[in-house]
Amino acid sequence: MSTATPPPVRRLPLTGTDAQVIEPAEQPTVVMPAGGAVPGAPSFVSAPRRKIGSSPLAVDRMHVEQLSIAYGSKLAVKEVSLPIRQGEVLALIGPSGCGKTTLLRSLNRLTELTKTASMKGRILLDGEDIATLEPTALRRRVTMVFQQPNPFPMSVFDNVAYVLREQASRRPRKAALQGAVRSALERAGLYDEVAGDLAHPALRLSGGQQQRLCIARALAADPEVLLLDEPCSALDPASTQRIEELIVALREQVAVVIVTHNLQQAYRIADRVGFMYLGELVEFGPAEQVFGSPREARTKEYVSGGFG
Repeated sequence: MSTATPPPVRRLPLTGTDAQVIEPAEQPTVVMPAGGAVPGAPSFVSAPRRKIGSSPLAVDRMHVEQLSIAYGSKLAVKEVSLPIRQGEVLALIGPSGCGKTTLLRSLNRLTELTKTASMKGRILLDGEDIATLEPTALRRRVTMVFQQPNPFPMSVFDNVAYVLREQASRRPRKAALQGAVRSALERAGLYDEVAGDLAHPALRLSGGQQQRLCIARALAADPEVLLLDEPCSALDPASTQRIEELIVALREQVAVVIVTHNLQQAYRIADRVGFMYLGELVEFGPAEQVFGSPREARTKEYVSGGFG
């Protein structure tokens, strides 16, 4: 056992005037669903929701009709039907393994890349059954951004230009792509940060910038639908805030579907929410209603933290 003498305690005299009393900051306006939240609703329903500008009248882009997806003999999605509209952000929530990511990946036929996957039902894109569309062409119209930022190991410019070159029948010159690359970066809220050096290696950007670059790359294809699979889970709070603001702004240009485990995030940015449990779409409706006045007992239990 050590017998060393502990260091002496230094006492600093306090001088000066009496402590200044600081009044608490003004509280944000409470936003509650019509009729008020039911008992047991999560506390965050009193927080402000992100609404940047005014959304236009929602326009149907996709319809999921009685969709069931199985992996071998295991049913992952059970007879789900819902609309996907431009002018709205649709958030899919639910515990891990509930089928929300499988549903998301089915919207541009990524699920079928799994050999054991089988599907019943229909998914329509602007009235066309996506099963009749060529997969690569479909994925230009319904693009996806994944959980981890995955920029290509090339410059910022070439990451966005790659999509444009792949779409062209003849390889366009760099000068011809300048306007389209800039437009995609502006739509993703990144252009002002990288305009001075578009030759900068994409892998040297911050995590939040890399994710916005991936969003710009997805937008370069000028899609009708943008799919986001946990796009903020690997980001810091400041980067998450910027991407949430971007998502809300983008809903005026494309239909946005996001899978998130973050219930507060879903409440902040979603216009409509679909709660999934064990492959079923348990509840679907406006975010204020799903979080503030859920109709189903399982929804109420989940959003109030009863399970996850």
